[in-house]
Amino acid sequence: MHSGTLLDSNLPIARPPVVLTIAGLDPSSGAGVTADLQTFSAHRLYGTCCITALTVQSTQGVAFVEPVADLIPQTLAHLHADLPAAGIKIGMLATAAAVQAVASFLQASRSARVPVVLDPILRSSSGASLLSAEGLACLQSELLPLVDWITPNSAELAVLSGRQVKLAADLEPALRKLARLHPHLHIVATAGDYQTPTDLLLTPTGEIHGFEGVHIDTSSTHGTGCAFSSAVLSRLVLGDSPVAAVTAAKSYVSEALRRAPGLGKGRGPLNLLWPLEPR
Repeated sequence: MHSGTLLDSNLPIARPPVVLTIAGLDPSSGAGVTADLQTFSAHRLYGTCCITALTVQSTQGVAFVEPVADLIPQTLAHLHADLPAAGIKIGMLATAAAVQAVASFLQASRSARVPVVLDPILRSSSGASLLSAEGLACLQSELLPLVDWITPNSAELAVLSGRQVKLAADLEPALRKLARLHPHLHIVATAGDYQTPTDLLLTPTGEIHGFEGVHIDTSSTHGTGCAFSSAVLSRLVLGDSPVAAVTAAKSYVSEALRRAPGLGKGRGPLNLLWPLEPR
């Protein structure tokens, strides 16, 4: 060991906050728990995970989904006993059994209240269904009352609000309708499907905040929603206000798109670790 190296340092090691992702496994690491964990690492947080489903997928789409809901209660209980989370992100749930397991965990752990961000993944970008009809009904009735934030894209917002969302102008009326059903929620409607991607945040007090963006010409968009919701959670855990959290998350994802490595033959992954690269 050479003197003067990092290995010799006597500086105290800071303990990073622990954050938990509950989501599916994407073996191509563009979305799901692996993308969430990369996003947590980029924000210098320690990520743990509970896998809700195994998938066969790549940048070219989802070929198969195998739910593993039976393992969710045990996984969450063991993690909570040893590594209690300072924040929780929920992604793909796949089945009603998974939704119920997560809702039961949140209900049981409400005494240790931490921010919970839900990315309501209903379908993959390639069109594969990622939540059953029964799971969707359970999510609306049992899970939404227990989370603090939800980050739907336009298609997800249309389903959850029961209102048509085709144009950017449709976002706010749909947000308002969803808020009437769940007035406690912070709702972020992501607008990546539009040429001018202006995301909207509706707070529980009824305030609307717009976050303008620019269209980034890239095919590397796999897991954008996963990264955004995980980045919002990360910023909340780090102490940001709601508006600051969304601003920072949008900036983080935009740069991850710009720096995408161009991998795969389909919708490639983002560069989620860019904040850790040498300047």
